[in-house]
Amino acid sequence: MPNYRLCTLYSGSGGNAAYLETPTARILIDAGKCTRTLLSSLKEIGVDIATLDAIFITHEHNDHIAALEVLAKKHPIPVHILYRSALRYRDTQPEALCKCFRLYEKAPFTAKVGEVTVTAFETPHDSRASVGYRFEFLDGEQTVCVGYATDIGHVSETLREGLTGCKAVVLESNHDVDMLMDGPYPYDLKLRIRGKRGHLSNRECADLAASLAGQGTTHFLLAHLSEENNHPDLAFDETFSALAGYETTLRIASPNAVTMLVGEVGLPIEKLPAEAPEEVRL
Repeated sequence: MPNYRLCTLYSGSGGNAAYLETPTARILIDAGKCTRTLLSSLKEIGVDIATLDAIFITHEHNDHIAALEVLAKKHPIPVHILYRSALRYRDTQPEALCKCFRLYEKAPFTAKVGEVTVTAFETPHDSRASVGYRFEFLDGEQTVCVGYATDIGHVSETLREGLTGCKAVVLESNHDVDMLMDGPYPYDLKLRIRGKRGHLSNRECADLAASLAGQGTTHFLLAHLSEENNHPDLAFDETFSALAGYETTLRIASPNAVTMLVGEVGLPIEKLPAEAPEEVRL
């Protein structure tokens, strides 16, 4: 039985957040939607926000950071973020949040949370900056890696390298190309979504999943599905077909509810001393 758990709290155009728990760390990935929804989702899996060790932000689009400012006023949790993404707050300079920032000039970068080594890798998306994450830790006596990557315009070598060898992966399967092109979006928005810095289609996701399965990935959670341009059955069937012959689990992340990929129950956490907050000016 795995001694860790990985889930999305919710995932889609309306907001994104995921959670990783190991014996020594509790980590939030992104903080979309409002603070009340985020806290409610954590409560659903038995997690008090005050016990989080760190938040890692992929990029500065609102569906990934909406809760941060309000959250930081009551809960000064370290927020790991690229400097260019943090410039989103340059004009407002929210004091509580700026004190929480742990800034990085560019990807790749590495951080340590408890006994978890977190490595950020660049992802192609039309934001100021965008990263995916690889988390490495001990599960018993075995070293395990899990990966997280959404908001991906295309499968770059950096992305592929960042996820290869991960046991479990949360991966974007944003749109069905036919639904997108036949749908109600303006043509320029359709081109943006399909572009090299837009979002990953079901077909592209399926091809990448098959490649990762060939390198040992056994758990997949398809995330950031478009409600307008995709359907869970389409995303599932595309990747399921690509994974034929591999022993894997495949799930679809809910846009409004917790979706567990690995693990079921809470784990005892060995708390380590926290870093002292630092002053940040953007």
